[in-house]
Amino acid sequence: MMLNPEACSRAVSSRDPRFDGVFFVGITTTGIYCRPVCPARVSYPDRRRFFDSAAAAERSGFRPCLRCRPELAPGKALCDAVPRLARSAALRIAEGALNGQSVDALARELGVGGRQLRRAMERELGVSPVELAQTHRLLLAKCLLTDTRLPVTRVAYSSGFQSLRRFNSVFRERYRMSPSALRRGERRGPPVSAAESSGPGLVRLTLSYRPPLAWTALLERLGREALPGIEVVADGRYGRTVQLGRYRGVVFLEHAPQGSHILLDLSLGLLPVLMPLIARLRRLCDLDAEPAVIDAHLAGAGLGELVRRSPGLRMPVAFDGFEAAVVELVGAGSPALGAVVAATSEAMETGWPGLTRVGLTPVGVASLGARRLAALGVPGPRAEALVAVARAARGTLRLEPGAEPAATLEVLRGIPDIDAVAATAIVMRAMHWPDAFSAQDAELQRLWRAADASELEHAAEAWRPWRAHAATYLRASGGQPLGSPLRAVT
Repeated sequence: MMLNPEACSRAVSSRDPRFDGVFFVGITTTGIYCRPVCPARVSYPDRRRFFDSAAAAERSGFRPCLRCRPELAPGKALCDAVPRLARSAALRIAEGALNGQSVDALARELGVGGRQLRRAMERELGVSPVELAQTHRLLLAKCLLTDTRLPVTRVAYSSGFQSLRRFNSVFRERYRMSPSALRRGERRGPPVSAAESSGPGLVRLTLSYRPPLAWTALLERLGREALPGIEVVADGRYGRTVQLGRYRGVVFLEHAPQGSHILLDLSLGLLPVLMPLIARLRRLCDLDAEPAVIDAHLAGAGLGELVRRSPGLRMPVAFDGFEAAVVELVGAGSPALGAVVAATSEAMETGWPGLTRVGLTPVGVASLGARRLAALGVPGPRAEALVAVARAARGTLRLEPGAEPAATLEVLRGIPDIDAVAATAIVMRAMHWPDAFSAQDAELQRLWRAADASELEHAAEAWRPWRAHAATYLRASGGQPLGSPLRAVT
């Protein structure tokens, strides 16, 4: 990615938070790279080099700043930034796909050759798959070393390294210090030590975002769509049970009282799957969005009133794609939803009120069958559709980021009793697709005061590539119709 040095320099001088994580600045005299919001004294322009990723900065020999902590920078939304192959690979690598697995194995999973994948990532992201994975591991390790008192051995394995010796070697090579030396000499950013965790057996980390963030609106949405026994929203925070592979535990999210951070408390038992867990939680809250850019675009396309009302509104995304399908087809907040969760998931003793179940999976739903689902209160046609989705999810249907949205929509639309509105909602939540939109949605037509789907479709062209965000703003209008600027409203 070609960066404009003058524009980047202006962003660094102003410490504009809108550019946090969009690029990084390397200081040639110190060999350190920083976020644009670094509070350190601004360097001379001729001593700066700009990079579009932390991996590119580290590839050029720079190590992360101990003051602004690049590992806390929000990521970039890759949904439309790069071609599909590089995007899919980058998403998988961020979730730890190369921890214990080769590039060739990842390439086979993506349906290409290893050489093709390496070329695509070098061309689109400027780094190799291995270099990108190495940066993810090191920055996560740096975060754990700084924010927790976990033993160095546990930090190494939790951040994706396969051996302590390899961890120490790579850390020294890249950062020119040992892990223990970093912990001794650290200068803390936000106060997020493990001692401040919200309960016993939990460790606390932080997730950064670009402000603004409509946290209250996000919590309300998560509460409305919560899976009984699996998710709970109370006292200003979100909690849920988690099962990733053979690892289980609980996580809690709450807004930091100061700074652009979300506090994450998680069970120690989830540390072996920390990379995929953090990736899922960032998607759940849409923390890598660039709200200043999105809001400005939508405000100029007729949604200015709604943007001013709730700046930084995030689009709905699911922690798990199959869970999104269950909520959409059974109905958020319906009694049947709790009955389905109780019948298909496992009991789990967590010690936390409201968190009693774990493991809502396609296998469990498919084995229950449509007749039993109907007896639990799911309408007959939707019960049949849910079983069909569960069976497809065990095979060719991929309800996860990185899959092809159009292909997934086609599979869902091919299932009886799943219309365009339901299919689009599932794809948006499961795949983190910011341009997901269905003009057939009667509620959106009413809120925009569109005469029909054709008129809404025409208006929505101006909202691309963030039509899902536009739909979120419309739904958040509190039921008050928004006057369409495209035609007179009397």
